[in-house]
Amino acid sequence: MVSFMRLPRLILAGASLLAALPAFAQLNDGKPDPEFSVPPRLDLQYALAFALDNSFAIRQAKERIKEQEGVVLEVRSAQIPNVSASGGYQRSAVEVGPTGENRYWSFNVTARQNLYTGGAVSASVKAQKLSLDAAILSLQAVINDALLDVRMRFYTVLLSREKIKVQEQNVELLQRQLQDVKNRFEAGTVSNFEVLRAEVALANAQPALITARNDYRLSIETLRQAIGFTTASEPNVAKVPEFLGTLEFTPASFDLRSALATAREQRPDLQRLQKLATAAEEGVIARRAGYYPNVALFGAYDWRKTAGSNNFPGDRDGWTVGLSSTWDIFDGRATAGRVVQARSFLEQTKLALAESQLAVDVDVRRAISNFQQANELAEASKKVVEQADEAVRLANARYNAGTATQLDVLTSQVDLTTARLNQLQAYYTYNIAVATTRKAMGLQDDLRPTGELNYPAN
Repeated sequence: MVSFMRLPRLILAGASLLAALPAFAQLNDGKPDPEFSVPPRLDLQYALAFALDNSFAIRQAKERIKEQEGVVLEVRSAQIPNVSASGGYQRSAVEVGPTGENRYWSFNVTARQNLYTGGAVSASVKAQKLSLDAAILSLQAVINDALLDVRMRFYTVLLSREKIKVQEQNVELLQRQLQDVKNRFEAGTVSNFEVLRAEVALANAQPALITARNDYRLSIETLRQAIGFTTASEPNVAKVPEFLGTLEFTPASFDLRSALATAREQRPDLQRLQKLATAAEEGVIARRAGYYPNVALFGAYDWRKTAGSNNFPGDRDGWTVGLSSTWDIFDGRATAGRVVQARSFLEQTKLALAESQLAVDVDVRRAISNFQQANELAEASKKVVEQADEAVRLANARYNAGTATQLDVLTSQVDLTTARLNQLQAYYTYNIAVATTRKAMGLQDDLRPTGELNYPAN
């Protein structure tokens, strides 16, 4: 049985195309282990690594690379000798046989090597190799998207879990407040109205707690889908791991100019389009080859036998060697049409690249703007909880001294709950903004905690 604690390995998809990506060893030829069990503890690092092996989007991208590798092999076959064999048996009426026999056997082996194709074969091979490079870069883009999604889903689990704690603390405060009011009522110092108001406040806090618990359950299922955890065996149906980590605010900074430069250099979707544009240039060369002749060297050996011969391989056998050439002197301008199509496709690819470069710039600018907003919100929320907690303490003290009303106490408790929820949301948004900005810049997720989460020791 596999474990989340498997040692990392390196996926080397292409030395010049991808940096080393840490992942975990795959079993069953990359297929998820149907017997995998829910671990007792789970942190972000291992959730990311598990997704590398089990995310359906990543696995599909890997299969597209295999498909493109097959295309490269197919195209390269035109560069090396092709050997074919053929054989036949024929039976006819004696009257129509050329030698007076009615049965014939033949066998032929032919080897053929292209010598000159006008550059079509070499250009096609280069184009398909570039397409393979583009597929690898596409895999990197899919990995970046998938790991960002896992991070966001894991943060959502942590956020939902902490919201439950906040709502439970709120209910606990209101329960203590209700008990205190009941004691005062029995002592005759407050009216029944204050007891009723405390009961209503406690009842109003219950739906938020119920909703928070449901949000937590749903966030776990969303994370399960993001990492590709498909096991549905009976012991795992209701088992929930202990999620390690807490949302924290660790200040970071991004410079717009350097972020834009990094994105133009590192974004795999841009690099992919650049490869495809170069491949399209090779496609134009391959189509123009139709203007030139093709020359090939061939060699063959034939065996032929007629009925009545006692010596197989046959009555006649021998070899043939020669050159063959074909040249479409006029093909009705079919080649010209293919060249026009190839050049148009090249221009479309260049336009798509230019459009994507603009989209990447906007993506980076938007991500940094959202990061700045999240940073300001997180900074602003730092002291709010402490202030709100102190306000609750003072409200209770004043209420006990008879200088504040019950409404003042309840209001301060609501403010404390709101402050705690706002701080959680601000820290969550900040961590999401950091991850989104890094992804917009094309930076890979190295599967290690980056400071935004504080992990307890295993």
